[in-house]
Amino acid sequence: MPKIPGVNHQDAVRALQKAGFRIIRQGKHIVMTDGVRILTIPRHDPVNAYTMAGIAMDAALTIEQFKELLR
Repeated sequence: MPKIPGVNHQDAVRALQKAGFRIIRQGKHIVMTDGVRILTIPRHDPVNAYTMAGIAMDAALTIEQFKELLR
């Protein structure tokens, strides 16, 4: 699985919001949805690279698309 190194959880949430996801619940993890998929983002800084790659894939985004949304 490709890596997305050193992603802050807040940056990941902003990138996913650009992709059409919205926050539905917050606690130790941030839960987001686009109406079809549900994503869970841990509140770690930085989020583990393999975990972040898995979240991006669950969001139906390629690694390149996700990196573009981080900008």
